[in-house]
Amino acid sequence: MPIIKTDVKQRTIEKEISLSGVGLHTGKDVMLTFCPAPANNGFSFKRIDLEGSPVIEADANYVTNTQRGTCLEKNGVTIQTSEHVLAALVGLDIDNAIIELNASEPPIMDGSSKFFVEAIEKAGITEQDDFREEYVVSDVISYSDEESGSEIIVMPAKEYQITAMVDFGTKVLGTQNATLNHISDFKKNISDSRTFSFLHELETLLENGLIKGGDLNNAIVYVDKELSTETMEKLKIAFKKDSIAIKPNGILDNLTLHHPNEAARHKLLDVVGDLALVGTRIKGKVIANKPGHFINTQFAKKISKIIKNERRNNVPQIDLNQEPLMDIIQIMDMLPHRQPFLLLDKVFELSDSHVIGMKNVTMNEEFFKGHFPGAPVMPGVLIVEAMAQTGGILVLSTVPDPENYLTFFMKIDKVKFKQKVVPGDTLIFKCDLITPIRRGICHMQGYAYANGKLCAEAELMAQISKVK
Repeated sequence: MPIIKTDVKQRTIEKEISLSGVGLHTGKDVMLTFCPAPANNGFSFKRIDLEGSPVIEADANYVTNTQRGTCLEKNGVTIQTSEHVLAALVGLDIDNAIIELNASEPPIMDGSSKFFVEAIEKAGITEQDDFREEYVVSDVISYSDEESGSEIIVMPAKEYQITAMVDFGTKVLGTQNATLNHISDFKKNISDSRTFSFLHELETLLENGLIKGGDLNNAIVYVDKELSTETMEKLKIAFKKDSIAIKPNGILDNLTLHHPNEAARHKLLDVVGDLALVGTRIKGKVIANKPGHFINTQFAKKISKIIKNERRNNVPQIDLNQEPLMDIIQIMDMLPHRQPFLLLDKVFELSDSHVIGMKNVTMNEEFFKGHFPGAPVMPGVLIVEAMAQTGGILVLSTVPDPENYLTFFMKIDKVKFKQKVVPGDTLIFKCDLITPIRRGICHMQGYAYANGKLCAEAELMAQISKVK
């Protein structure tokens, strides 16, 4: 199944932690605070300097500009250069965090993710009750940009892996590759790789009033053209230096490379940060040839859309002709419901965290007598009830004497109906635990499928109570 619920718990930050610096492009002082977030929150940015403290989710669909970093915008509120912060969170295997900012751009720090990683580790990381979801890549997905010659693909693999290959067609930098085989290696091998620029780009940025927060300590500058006296003077003013020179390896002075292929490693870091905008864990190998923020985020949008469609139509692969785990007699031994209100015919799968059942919808159903007799449609509330009965099997399987218990609804949330269900349809129900069952309370995500498509979904909370 492409989207699975793993047995790995979600993780968030243990306590708040702040760090400050200047924005690379704005040059403004900014304070960033990493905050714990509830399960299933994902990553989100919070602009505490604006009225109402608006929140922008780290979502590829909010990307508006990728000129010199990945810019997110929602309802007119922006976050610039989001990728280094997001890369740090993904690199430390975190699922949920709120990033508070008192300006539009996170501090550039040294141009890498290193200081963000250190801050998060200092704050601590804690497990949450909910399980992590993962998109398991089953086919090659690709995206290419003819204009730049960039291409990104993702293929099936046992874990999340990334390879970045860069070729800028310059002698000073040449061709470089970098690979991350295990996300656990991010801190050691990738996080300290700093952003870089070419001299010809730097001149344009300075003329346009950008990189106000840049200096020789947070951006590697590759000198790909002759450094004129006029440019030298401009750089000295911009970087507040008495003198500037070119080192033998072709970069401006006052900076020593952390890795010979630091440029490729930083491009890989950007890929990690930009693909965080997919919003779901990826189990697959990403190969990025000449990556950049535009192609990274376009690829993230494509994967995000595929996942959305997969999630919508993630029909359980069940052989309806196989021997069921529970037939109608066994179901009646466990559930107190009876005809005409027993809405479950068979159970095919049952584990500690999920259950799959089915119902054949026939014209003989009692409710069709009054629910549009001329054009019979199964009432949505009964589809939800059937989902709940399926979930009831899951929760009642945790007690030794289920026949002595009743199941009661506590809450129904986020109900959506996608397709109508009519006589002749076969309904497949799947319920997954959102949190572990405690004190007889079951919080689950329910799905109903018919004709190979999702027809209804809902979050359900129910409690079992002993019959007095």
